[in-house]
Amino acid sequence: MNLAAIDIAIIAGYLGFTLLIGFYISKKASTDLDSYFLGGKTIPWWILGVSNASGMFDITGTMWLVSMCFVYGLKSAWLPWIWPTFNQIFLMVYLSVWLRRSNVMTGAEWLKTRFGEGKGAQLSHLIVVIFAIVSAVGFIAYAFKGIGKFASTFFPWELAPDTYALIILAVTTLYVIKGGMYSVVFTELVQFIIMTIASLSVGIIAMMYVSPEELNAVIPAGWKELFFGWTLDLDWTGLIDSVNVKIQEDGFSLFTFFFLMMVFKGVMSSMAGPVPNYDMQRILAAKSPSEAAKMSGIVSLVMFVPRYMMVAGLSILALVFLGPKIQSSQEVFDFELILPYAIQNFIPVGLTGLLIAGLLAAFMSTYAATVNAAPAYFVNDIYKKYINPEGSKTLYVRMSYWASVVLVIIGVGFGFLVESINEITQWIFGALFGGYSAANLLKWHWWRFNGHGYFWGMMAGLIASLVLPILMPDLQPLYGFPYLLIFSLMGCLLGTLLTPAEPDQVLIAFYKNVRPWGFWKPIREKVQQSDPSFIPNNDFGRDMTNIAVGIVWQLTLVVIPIYLVIREFIPMSVGIGVFLITSWILKKNWLDKLKD
Repeated sequence: MNLAAIDIAIIAGYLGFTLLIGFYISKKASTDLDSYFLGGKTIPWWILGVSNASGMFDITGTMWLVSMCFVYGLKSAWLPWIWPTFNQIFLMVYLSVWLRRSNVMTGAEWLKTRFGEGKGAQLSHLIVVIFAIVSAVGFIAYAFKGIGKFASTFFPWELAPDTYALIILAVTTLYVIKGGMYSVVFTELVQFIIMTIASLSVGIIAMMYVSPEELNAVIPAGWKELFFGWTLDLDWTGLIDSVNVKIQEDGFSLFTFFFLMMVFKGVMSSMAGPVPNYDMQRILAAKSPSEAAKMSGIVSLVMFVPRYMMVAGLSILALVFLGPKIQSSQEVFDFELILPYAIQNFIPVGLTGLLIAGLLAAFMSTYAATVNAAPAYFVNDIYKKYINPEGSKTLYVRMSYWASVVLVIIGVGFGFLVESINEITQWIFGALFGGYSAANLLKWHWWRFNGHGYFWGMMAGLIASLVLPILMPDLQPLYGFPYLLIFSLMGCLLGTLLTPAEPDQVLIAFYKNVRPWGFWKPIREKVQQSDPSFIPNNDFGRDMTNIAVGIVWQLTLVVIPIYLVIREFIPMSVGIGVFLITSWILKKNWLDKLKD
């Protein structure tokens, strides 16, 4: 692309500004580990929430959403449940409160409050530290390849993709290491503002260029319908024939079965709680449990509308102006071309620089949050605990700097060595996340579950997720989840029942502090014997009701901006009505009843 001087100036100014913020507030971040990794638990909840939303607004995920919206239309609103996006509702309603009550710095440190100090606790602690560090290295390697390709597509200079990647990662790493959580959060606040302006602009430009009649001429029947039958019933024949092949390859034809599997996996994963990454770190950084819950709630509210304005805008521009070309060429289409095509042909000078800066911000915020979160596991859970427990606060912060540098170097090294970074990343994350649900669900809800059960449950799920693709190579990853869950659950049960329960004092302290609902009767009775004034958590019914209402509420935040961009004002009005009703219910039944 040939960028104008003003566009280059905007991009350079943005990169310089992020560095300035990191160095300006570095003194505040370097007080101690709590300040460096959690911002001293002083950052307001709404700023943490916007920062978290910025970290989730990644460019890779956005481009996947564009390709899904292009092919499946309004039905694509359901597809992010495969991650699942509604895990934020579970966090909002009750899990953020439970997690924040523990008052720890990392997910590995949290396990000490649940399993104590024995051998099982040490094993569970070890596997979570490994999980956090290896997943961070995998993400950095993936990010290195991804941002290089992104930059080489947009920037006019003749540099190799890896050279671009080194420059951008170096800038981002500098402000992250120097400023810690403070730097990450406040630069992400700026980044989110830039991304929001860019996203809304794309949606408005698409509405200016594409009329409803032009869109109707290039989409199949059912593209504008949110709900579905047993099968998908989208036929692209005569419009873009190759899309029918993609639908078959995606495995979404029997959509109701696919949807039920998404819901099953999504609920299991959501009840397990957040994985040890930047999402968990934002929860632990909140001032109080109630602020942690509000932080998780605001993420969906601020992120979805601008993101789906961009997604819908890019999709309809591609459908109307690229669709006929794809059909006439009969070639396999790379959906990643939608973004540079739309920018080059429809975005005016000045706004182009802002949009590219916004997309850089989307990458940088996700990367920065990962680089800030992962070293906490090494410094706090390995170096401070086992190597140098008597070190000074200054020493621990310096070790955090070095841990971040080493983590980035290792990740970049993998990025240089590996050709197909997408495949190896899927392998790493499939293996690591495959066995996560069962062990982490049981740790909240079953008193008898112990550290040995946690370790062997995670190990069984990990091994199963490595073996399953070899034994069943054609199996869609989502349909493999029940197998992984069963193997992991077997590891959990055998590991737990063949070893002693955790000490009563550990379980009683955890239960009194966190107050989870679930299968805690023996511990609840012991707590009430020693403290008759203790009131157990009887909010299961209310929490489940709020989750059901919250998922509908979140879905309206997806469909309203899509309906706006394609100018379907009647269903948009229905969506706004449902949003207002569900917001009122959540206000009365969730927000007003939050307790620390």
